[in-house]
Amino acid sequence: MIIDHPATHAEVTAAFAAYETALMTNDVDALDAFFWNSPLALRFGVGESLFGYEAIAAFRASRGGSPQRVLQSTQITCFNEAYAVATTEFKREGESRIGRQSQVWVKFPEHGWRIVSAHVSLVADKS
Repeated sequence: MIIDHPATHAEVTAAFAAYETALMTNDVDALDAFFWNSPLALRFGVGESLFGYEAIAAFRASRGGSPQRVLQSTQITCFNEAYAVATTEFKREGESRIGRQSQVWVKFPEHGWRIVSAHVSLVADKS
């Protein structure tokens, strides 16, 4: 197994950065395109569990945008040339808690890199 092949790592890093740009600009069409168009795609958010592409797209359409945030401690690990995991912590404007995000990316021959599973959470307040 090849871990972090340079070309694969560069592709996923670029896709991850483009996703973050789309998230911060509320580009709903781009955000939808990053997810695998399948009933098997899933996204667990801070307050929602979304099963399937249609549920994820409906959430995006009704959300009104993500709170602005700054990423920290981002790590992308690629497995062979078609699978990757991206994890990051983030700090939202006006929020004292640290957020966490993980994404599983798969490279599909016909569509390129897509998120097949995502999870977003906030660390419990310690006070």
